[in-house]
Amino acid sequence: MDLLGAALTPLDGGFSHETFVAEAAGERSVVRIYAGRGVRRGPDAPEIDAAVLRLVRGLLPVPEVREVRRPDESAGMPGLLVTSYLKGTRLDLVLPTAATDLRRIIGTNVGGLLARLAQMPMLRAGLFVDDDLRIGAFPAGADDLVEWAQLHAEKPVLGEWPERDRAGLLEVADRAQRLLDDVGRTCLVHSDFNPKNLLVDPDTGEITGLVDWEFAHPGTPDSDLGNLLRFDREPEFAGAVLTAYTRRLGLSPSTVLDRARASDLWALVDLASRRGENPVADRAHDQLLAIARTGDLHAVPVA
Repeated sequence: MDLLGAALTPLDGGFSHETFVAEAAGERSVVRIYAGRGVRRGPDAPEIDAAVLRLVRGLLPVPEVREVRRPDESAGMPGLLVTSYLKGTRLDLVLPTAATDLRRIIGTNVGGLLARLAQMPMLRAGLFVDDDLRIGAFPAGADDLVEWAQLHAEKPVLGEWPERDRAGLLEVADRAQRLLDDVGRTCLVHSDFNPKNLLVDPDTGEITGLVDWEFAHPGTPDSDLGNLLRFDREPEFAGAVLTAYTRRLGLSPSTVLDRARASDLWALVDLASRRGENPVADRAHDQLLAIARTGDLHAVPVA
């Protein structure tokens, strides 16, 4: 795709500020420029993201890859990924005003999509390291919840908690890790499965897109369910998601929800340790503190 002369408009909804809508010759595309946060992922990031999209396209509603460019340090050019533009409205904009029936329909469709993703097996957990989607190791401490929580409890933010709260966090992390040790399989995880990255038809409730795959990796089943239901506990939507998900997989809703909360603890600890960076991190901090103080993975802050 020739981007010369294309009008680039920032795409709403994210915190990376690296994604734009391009208009060229009457056609819309989405352009991801790997600057800032994208640079920290290394020069292979555009090709890895493209490979993941190609892997799941046809099975999940993801955009078509149109162009990939590796960064060129000598020319000062960042990496680039150009994909097709998907129609639909962000789910976070639809849910607040959606009627009850529409919330149930959307929840059912999202639960089915989650189940399809959870059924994409991977050989082992880790991070994708190249465009062949070879799997490398997690960063230090990221393959054990207790070690992960301990690592963050020794740093700013969580390190400022009272000793009792930090001890409570480690106890919860230990129980969560023991719960996940019994899962016994690995699948593809989107790892940022939230309403801002889901596109829907606001009239029919059809899911038209699942976008922003930069954190995708082989990981623990039910992680994406935990991500989605981290903050959204509204019965009509969350209940429909959980029902559709567990029926598709033939699992117990209570067991799955426990595992989903346990799986999401990795992300919650990481987000909470970055309190002050954005509203999501602030909210995650308060939720993690409630979990640590109550010992309950399902706890939420008291209003």
